[in-house]
Amino acid sequence: KVSDIAMSRPHPILIQGGMGIAISDWKLARSVSLLGQLGVVSGTAIATVLIRRLQDGDLDGQTRFALGHFPSQEIAQKLLELYFIDGGRGPGTPYKRTVMYTIQPTIALLQLTVAASFCEVFLAKHGHSGLIGVNLLEKIQVPNLACLYGALLADVDYVIMGAGIPREIPGALDLLSQNLPAKLKVPVQAFSTTGENLPEAWTEFNPPAVMQGTSLKPLKRPYFFPIVSSSVLANSLKKKSTGEVNGFVVEGPLAGGHNAPPRGPMKLDEAGEPIYGLRDQVDLAEMKELGLPFWFAGSCATPEKLKEVLNAGGSGIQVGTLFAFCNESGLATDLKKTVVEKILSGEKEGWIFTDPVSSPTGFPFKAVRLQGSMSEQSVYEERKRICDLGYLRHAYQNAEGKVGMRCPAEPIEDYLKKGGELADTKGRKCLCNALMSDIGMSQIQNSGQIEKPLLTAGDDLNQLSRILKERADYSSADVVRYLMDAENLTTSLSEIPSGAGSSEEAQLEHF
Repeated sequence: KVSDIAMSRPHPILIQGGMGIAISDWKLARSVSLLGQLGVVSGTAIATVLIRRLQDGDLDGQTRFALGHFPSQEIAQKLLELYFIDGGRGPGTPYKRTVMYTIQPTIALLQLTVAASFCEVFLAKHGHSGLIGVNLLEKIQVPNLACLYGALLADVDYVIMGAGIPREIPGALDLLSQNLPAKLKVPVQAFSTTGENLPEAWTEFNPPAVMQGTSLKPLKRPYFFPIVSSSVLANSLKKKSTGEVNGFVVEGPLAGGHNAPPRGPMKLDEAGEPIYGLRDQVDLAEMKELGLPFWFAGSCATPEKLKEVLNAGGSGIQVGTLFAFCNESGLATDLKKTVVEKILSGEKEGWIFTDPVSSPTGFPFKAVRLQGSMSEQSVYEERKRICDLGYLRHAYQNAEGKVGMRCPAEPIEDYLKKGGELADTKGRKCLCNALMSDIGMSQIQNSGQIEKPLLTAGDDLNQLSRILKERADYSSADVVRYLMDAENLTTSLSEIPSGAGSSEEAQLEHF
């Protein structure tokens, strides 16, 4: 039985994907963990998530509850004084912003990020003994050390990182778990295409300096699973990382969010999507030879595929899209309803598009085509460009030879003044603001424009019909039952209570 296999393995069979900005929030991760699987919170832009929850009044009190357990109450109280609005901000009132990250962020911004990451992991873990991980993007280097440290303070069990080659993260985890300073090298682009002799840039995090007098104890070093798109990269990370790699998530191009670009020259099909070939497929046998546990992701969320991976020596699968639209996810209710209605109507073809240019990171980004969202060209063109969150900015050498920050999705004239190429701005979308809108936290800009969402999902979105079965909604427990189906995997899920993870009341019963 798969349930017996799970008991004999050191890690869960199912990993819930760390999606978007707070779609994989603490409530979803907690519900999956209570089901005996690995619940994962997203650490992306978590500082902005925290301050917007506080400005919306923290109506369930959970953010303040978590801050009440933060190791530095001085920092916690300062954040409450700055951002908490009793009853929530008024209609039409913009969210208060924080400063954007630079190579050398302010202590206040680092403290906010540590506290925000702590709160998300703390709430996901509170009141039970299940496992919780945190997901980060390697492309967003500068906030990552502070986010990792906050997760460590909350006793996080796993760190999962994709969108890049996170070779330095294992060593950073070793240092941070001992409250020692850690640093990451930040790639620097030239001011223009003619730039030479680029400076080295490092982002640093010193726990005692950031925590300012707080008594610090040694912390648990979590498992580290990088997300890879090839066995070659997995082998390189195993051998050349600065610390121990404990396993891999192998993600194919059918997964939601950011995808690795195709190997070789970029070629597009008639629809304008990247063409992936045999070189982009990862062989199960090659991964098994590495001798570390691995999970497959990207159109793997079926009982049949799970069985195939387990029989081939894999540890299980990572599942994102099916969890993204369940009751417990952080995705805005109206977006969930719209997608579910389209699924129930039988619409399946042509509404998931792998956009090769929309992400400022340069990675292909899979988007759901929805009316009124940034997936529509007219909505994209109507938006006045603004960069006020800046998580996807990258470092560059400015005209004075110093290190600055720029983003191809920022106002075009600003990007050109920073030495950027006009071609790099074509089709680029502000994912920072769009993904905040996905969770119902749309910024109201000074011009009066309200930021629009841009929803991402993998090709597994069409599998929702197998779970819904004419219902208007479903729970995280329904996803687990479907994937570990008795007929396909000869197991019983009778140990999962029928109401597990199905309501907000169930999520809060332990608080």
